[in-house]
Amino acid sequence: MATARTALPERATAPAHRDGNVLRWLTAYTVSLVGDSVYFVALGWSAQKVADPTQVGLVMAAGALPRALLMLGGGVVADRFDPRRVILGSDALRCLLILAVAAGIALTAPALWMLVAVALVFGAVDALFVPAIGALPPRITSPDQLARVTGMRSLSMRLSQIAGPPVGGLAMGLGGAAAAFAVAGLLFALSLPLLLTIRIRPLGTGDEERPEPGTARKDLVDGLRYIRRHRLIGPLVVAGAVCELGLTGTLNVGMVLLNAERGWGPSGYGWIVSSLGAGAAAGAALLTIAGRLPRAGLVLAGTGLVACAGAATVALVPALWTAAVLAAVAGLAVGVFGSLSSTLVQTAADPAHLGRVTSVVMLTAVGLAPLSYPLVGAAIGAWGAAPVFVGCGAFAGLGVAIALASDAVRRAELPR
Repeated sequence: MATARTALPERATAPAHRDGNVLRWLTAYTVSLVGDSVYFVALGWSAQKVADPTQVGLVMAAGALPRALLMLGGGVVADRFDPRRVILGSDALRCLLILAVAAGIALTAPALWMLVAVALVFGAVDALFVPAIGALPPRITSPDQLARVTGMRSLSMRLSQIAGPPVGGLAMGLGGAAAAFAVAGLLFALSLPLLLTIRIRPLGTGDEERPEPGTARKDLVDGLRYIRRHRLIGPLVVAGAVCELGLTGTLNVGMVLLNAERGWGPSGYGWIVSSLGAGAAAGAALLTIAGRLPRAGLVLAGTGLVACAGAATVALVPALWTAAVLAAVAGLAVGVFGSLSSTLVQTAADPAHLGRVTSVVMLTAVGLAPLSYPLVGAAIGAWGAAPVFVGCGAFAGLGVAIALASDAVRRAELPR
């Protein structure tokens, strides 16, 4: 439970972008995300030096397995305990793990087994960190500022994806893998003092206590049942899962193969992916600045349709510049769609269930969506990029149809 020193008053008066508590959380979160990106750069390049391409893929995918298997359990932990403490503990474990790896690699050459073990442990700890960080925003700001905080969080994610790889590459160039791992560990360490200063609001008003938990299995089943029965959260989770399954493969593996098919090369791939990322960052910034969009449910559905259409048609245009523009439009829609969906879920969810709700949402992104990668690759190899992109866009459109079929989603509004 929150202590008197760390508890946040029930009503926050400062807007999120001027709230020191929110800004400390955002800074810590951004630093931690950059550390994530640097870690993946270090892991990939370390594996490339000691393994063949197939084994490199094994190393990079190893962390996804425990993350997917343990994510729902991480949601139970986030709901049973103070999410701030779970975040502190998991971030400290990541820091110690990566600094230990840096020391080990500095003393001896990296071995394949060591890199696989690191990826597995890091993925397991991430399964605790991700649901807890998702459960924190409603506990550090007032409901009317939650949309702005979600936009700030999404913007932070996009910017860290831009800044992290160059930082990791620079560290690799100056000091090798040991230096890159050390930089990642130090970034995790830098986030800890900021996380310690964050104040959180209690679950309810007054002196209401957190409900006494049952067994872990009962808590997990209770969380899944809560999502299924909720008129707004249930359709949003299903719609988001279908959209993720339809779009993630084309926007990752598919973009690489599309550029190879068209002969646009690495520079063309860079232009399209950068346009997609810039559009998504702009979408997140829009919600950050606006703070609230009217008719949120309908805007969510509309931007979802634009994202599906943009992802489907990017493989139909002949010119690189047109594909980059379509990617930017699709990215803008994805940024707004994702931020709105996350905000609606967080404002509608009972805080006592929010960790489990977040774990189910993230399980789709880190566990189920990557399963589409080999399917998209095989389909493009057999039929070419254009029909696969159109088919995946149409499949993702089913997620938008699921959202529109729900009266609760169509009528959904953000708090004033």
